[in-house]
Amino acid sequence: MVMFLFLVVALAVVVAAVTLAVVGGGERPPLPEAAPERLQDHLPPDRPLDRADVERLRFPLALRGYRMADVDDALGRLGAELAERDARIADLEAALAGARAAAHRPTPDQPAREAER
Repeated sequence: MVMFLFLVVALAVVVAAVTLAVVGGGERPPLPEAAPERLQDHLPPDRPLDRADVERLRFPLALRGYRMADVDDALGRLGAELAERDARIADLEAALAGARAAAHRPTPDQPAREAER
């Protein structure tokens, strides 16, 4: 009997607390919805990335770490720019090697000139 009376009193206290919270909370406006924290992309769209751009890059925290889409986008862009730079470097190195080979290759007139000396 004492246990039943305790449960009834506890139920009455809970109902009273919920009622006060609902009725008393109506005077203030509800909290505004918080905008989700998104990546403020500091990667410049008008020029290639440099080391300082990568060092300044900070990802906002999400529930379980970082937002995968933000990290994937940033890493995708970095990977594409690195691949483009690697291709450009390979083209320039090939052109340099070709120019060096052409500079060391004797021309048909060269043996005759050397014989005249």
